Amino acid sequence: MSPDYTGLFQALRPETSLLFGALVALGLDLSLFRRHTSGERLNLALWIGALAVLAAGAHVWFGPHGPIFGGVLILDPLAVATRLGVLALTLLTLGVATAARTPRNPAEYVAIILFATTGFMLMAAAQQLLLAFLALELASLSLYVLAGFDKTRPESAEAALKYFLFGGMAAAFLLFGFSLIYGLTGSIELLEIARQLTLQGLSPLLVVALVMVLVAFGFKAAAAPFHLWAPDVYEGAPTPSAAFIASASKLAGFTLFARLLWPGLRAAAGNVSTLHGAPGWLPAVAVISAVSLLLGNFAALAQTNVRRLLAYSAIAHAGALLLGVIAAGRSGPAPFFFYAATYGLATVGAFGVLAVVERTGSCQKITDLAGLHRRSPLLAGCLAIFMLSLAGIPPLAGFFGKFTVFAAALQLGGLAGPAGWLAFLAIALSALALYYYLIVLKQALVAPPTANASRIVVPTLARFTLMAAAGLIVLFGVAPSLLLDLF
Repeated sequence: MSPDYTGLFQALRPETSLLFGALVALGLDLSLFRRHTSGERLNLALWIGALAVLAAGAHVWFGPHGPIFGGVLILDPLAVATRLGVLALTLLTLGVATAARTPRNPAEYVAIILFATTGFMLMAAAQQLLLAFLALELASLSLYVLAGFDKTRPESAEAALKYFLFGGMAAAFLLFGFSLIYGLTGSIELLEIARQLTLQGLSPLLVVALVMVLVAFGFKAAAAPFHLWAPDVYEGAPTPSAAFIASASKLAGFTLFARLLWPGLRAAAGNVSTLHGAPGWLPAVAVISAVSLLLGNFAALAQTNVRRLLAYSAIAHAGALLLGVIAAGRSGPAPFFFYAATYGLATVGAFGVLAVVERTGSCQKITDLAGLHRRSPLLAGCLAIFMLSLAGIPPLAGFFGKFTVFAAALQLGGLAGPAGWLAFLAIALSALALYYYLIVLKQALVAPPTANASRIVVPTLARFTLMAAAGLIVLFGVAPSLLLDLF
């Protein structure tokens, strides 16, 4: 069969739109707008980036579906939904950037966001190991730069360095694991890998490969005990960068993780439905999920820095998302996708509120949010929606996301099996999570403002961005079928 380059180009039109937008933003900034103010250059780059994202979204929605280029890419419902979700979160991140401090190189900042989005888009559709690794590293290298983009703050440089060092080691683990899988199966195509592993069964070399892959993706997902980079990166990175790292990267990463494990490595899955299940990667993922839930929730209780609190809560949410990945073999990808997408909306919104508050001073400690309901009722109301959705309070989307994931896990063997115990642990720790989210809301909605606190003026585009994120959380909570119907 001859390669269909025309079909490949049509399938990659979304990525082409993003790269073209990045180059246009850079070209105009370097030529026509070099002598303009930083604010004007940022607005130009953001509008170009937003148009590129919207064009990419149109190409995804109306573009081809099914296997592309002999199965190198797969544009199935999961890939299409993830690509649309990543583009939506990117658009919200660009809106949040209007409220943050203007970077020294605004066009470069927007271009790197678009490069990272391109990597996320390819991750969502990758059907072979080589393309998955290249897409993951394109996104990761872009995120390292975004984390350290604020050269005026030592915390930003520290965050980028830690992120890069941990990420480089994770990439080495992942590549070594992929090389072992290739050596065992003689293929980098997920479907052929699945066929070969079905014939071979679980071997000691495959166990080593699985350990390498799980360690690498544990880092990418900020799951315990591979989470050590997350609190420092969330604290030190520029606010829009932290929002992007916490939202779009998680959605694309978990999609790639689930696609690799279930279609590709299903033969080595094992079993978590009974106490005496078969060995495989499922029990290992269940242990990582439990450790992430416990460490993330209990560590978040001790935090006084709001960004570090969001980082440890992200570790806990990674544990819940891994529970959705475990259940995806039976229930399909819809539960964990819904959870990841709505979690991303709430996280982008929360960081967006912090970005606006930072315009009037520091917003690192939880007490910096004191009296927010008087300083800006809009920000306080949006923050309440975001935090309550992260806590899983109905009728917000976060509640339905947790409900679908926990229900899917309970179908694997009821409360009597390991998956049921893990679901029960996640449900119990959700009540604990509500406590530390309410600590944040107590400062924002109940505590009086400090004596030197001033009224916060929210920029127009940031106001619409936060209202859109909050509105989508309410909408998807009331009508979850709007997302689930994509499957």
